[in-house]
Amino acid sequence: MDASLPIVARRVTVTGRVQGVGFRPFLYRLAHACKVGGWVRNDAGRVEVHVEGEEAAVVRFLGAIVASAPPLARPVVAGVVAVLPAGCGEFRIVASLPGVAREAHVVPDQFCCADCLAEIADPAARRYRYPFINCTQCGPRYTIIARLPYDRPNTAMARFPLCPECRAEYEDPLDRRFDAQPLACPVCGPHLAFTGYSGPPIADTTAALAKTAAAIRHGAIVAVRGIGGYHLLCDAYNDAAIARLRARKPRPDKPLAVMVEQRGGDGLDGVREIGSPSVAEAACLLDPMRPICLVAKGGSAPLPEAIAPGLGEIGVMLPYSPLHHLLLAEVGTPVVATSGNVAGEPVLTEVAEAEGRLHHVADWFLHHNRPILRPADDPVVRVIAGAPQWLRLGRGCSPAELALPVGVALPLLAVGGQEKNTICLAWDDRAVVSPHIGDLETVRGLAVFEQVARDLQQLYGVEARWLASDAHPRYTATRWARERGMEVVAVYHHHAHASALAGEHGVAGEILCFTWDGTGLGPDRTAWGGEALLGRPGAWRRVASWRPFKIAGGDRAGREPWRAAAAVCWEAGVGWSELPGDPDFLHQAWARGVNCFTTTAAGRLFDAAAALTGLGGFATYEGQGPMRLEAAAGGAAGDPLALPLVRDAAGVWRTDWAGLLPMLLDRQLTVAERAGRFHASLAAAIVAQARAVRAASGVAVVGLTGGCFQNRLLTEQAQAGLAAAGFHVLLASRVPANDAGLSYGQAVEAAARAG
Repeated sequence: MDASLPIVARRVTVTGRVQGVGFRPFLYRLAHACKVGGWVRNDAGRVEVHVEGEEAAVVRFLGAIVASAPPLARPVVAGVVAVLPAGCGEFRIVASLPGVAREAHVVPDQFCCADCLAEIADPAARRYRYPFINCTQCGPRYTIIARLPYDRPNTAMARFPLCPECRAEYEDPLDRRFDAQPLACPVCGPHLAFTGYSGPPIADTTAALAKTAAAIRHGAIVAVRGIGGYHLLCDAYNDAAIARLRARKPRPDKPLAVMVEQRGGDGLDGVREIGSPSVAEAACLLDPMRPICLVAKGGSAPLPEAIAPGLGEIGVMLPYSPLHHLLLAEVGTPVVATSGNVAGEPVLTEVAEAEGRLHHVADWFLHHNRPILRPADDPVVRVIAGAPQWLRLGRGCSPAELALPVGVALPLLAVGGQEKNTICLAWDDRAVVSPHIGDLETVRGLAVFEQVARDLQQLYGVEARWLASDAHPRYTATRWARERGMEVVAVYHHHAHASALAGEHGVAGEILCFTWDGTGLGPDRTAWGGEALLGRPGAWRRVASWRPFKIAGGDRAGREPWRAAAAVCWEAGVGWSELPGDPDFLHQAWARGVNCFTTTAAGRLFDAAAALTGLGGFATYEGQGPMRLEAAAGGAAGDPLALPLVRDAAGVWRTDWAGLLPMLLDRQLTVAERAGRFHASLAAAIVAQARAVRAASGVAVVGLTGGCFQNRLLTEQAQAGLAAAGFHVLLASRVPANDAGLSYGQAVEAAARAG
């Protein structure tokens, strides 16, 4: 500093994502570059900075806080106050202050950065081929943080004391591992262990990795412990291994995700051997979140049909942890990488639990001894209308931070739905959505649900004072909420879908939301699922829907699409000869209303169409029939049928699906033609309903949300038709359109009502 120039000082408060991203080391280096003194510390989720020096230097420092921040950081300068200089000759990182963390932003787990990848490939580096390498810009976060502030003693790494060499890196402000909390090396960090049901375990990391790769190459199924839980891995080209995995899990038809080695100039040469990613899909695959992305089958070396039977796409991801990079390189072939769990449950994380619950599936286990404090399954994304749409939140993209259009005076916990469950913690104008939890019908599903509910509140220092849940009284999360002894706001399923979309986009005025899915309880106590809701969060009204029909079989209808096909045929008086069992008995039971429910669900119409076109009367996973129907259409836009649209006595516009049946049953048409015309007809029905509603209300903004709009063909045709009709169309992006988005929608809806 020039002693002749006056010294100024500023106290700066920085909020946003500033913990777990190397932000304090960044400020340290920035201060030295700008030749200013002072200090920085974590303070209850924020970063407090005292900076002093020549005025021009201080101005440069302040301007670079956001402009030059580390890639993972999302800083917001919340305040700058002039203070008296304190005579700070140098800049220091000082101890974090304890306190409430409600302003914190918990960082999701991060992929292995390019610098660390280069280091594990360098034989001269001391972390050569070390599977737990990391730095301030990569490595685990959410799954290892026990509490905030994000300091090593508050993480799962507390049990690994740093060796002298790691300690020197950790304390050197000029080192890229300065203050990196997950820091480790082969001397002081976690290690691998390979075990099975015969022979002694292999505790040497290098040997365990080699043994795992050899086992996969020879056709074995290996349960591998990763960042957020276990994967079940096998050779993706080995038909026998895939068949054993499907039989043992069991998972007879549901598509399997594939992990592919990162190779080539852009890292996607391996992906192009098995699929044909678009430009947008390539960007998703290379995103730091490293999701599973759905891409078209194909490439120079296509995978076996058993990977995704009857579908046109496969779920592909690049390795994201150093362990996966090393393993894929040594195996030398793409691997199936499906969640290490029992069907429908959250991914397993603990060594003993994995061996106990996956013993009938895995031939071998590759464990490590770095604790996983909470599960985080892989996220899944699909590009629709040129933009990514999350199908599942998980490792790398959650906890997901969103805004509340209307803030809450008291902290709120929204508990989501029954399947694809997530939890949303909301306070002030913030909302944090958890990673995917899954089906709550299982004991472990409920246990993880309760753990995540506790953890979110503890991590952010926010204690929920009221709850929001689905209105369905038999949902596990609804019952759990009602047993807490707090106020519970019941939110109807499709109101939550609509509010999630409106909240994500910050829509201020009225919006027409098409909320199409399987089923959800409506205010009239029937099973909705093909609704158009007009309004805004806290004030939705149904203005359009489908002709209702009655389905027999209760909860079995979702896994037996023939029931929806029979229902629409009986309702319309159309014959269908392919009923299983005794057709007369089944029809009589339906006619008497035995174990029946009435629905308007578009998802059940998709089921019916799949069964009527011969694509399957039974499903082994949710959405199997509709997914095969979309694949059968081959992306082609068929000629739509003009379906009748009439207004009922309650003023609701209703489209009659009956005109679809002769076409779906017409064997003179190919399955592809029938599937294409079905999609085109439903897209046209959306446009017709939107036009009818606009004529009375003047609404100009249309949203498409609910599980049916994960269907690319339907969504893109509907979007194009609506845009041509002069509507502005909104799609889900940061929040899944399916039931994983319900928790955020419940929070938005409850907040709007309270506000």
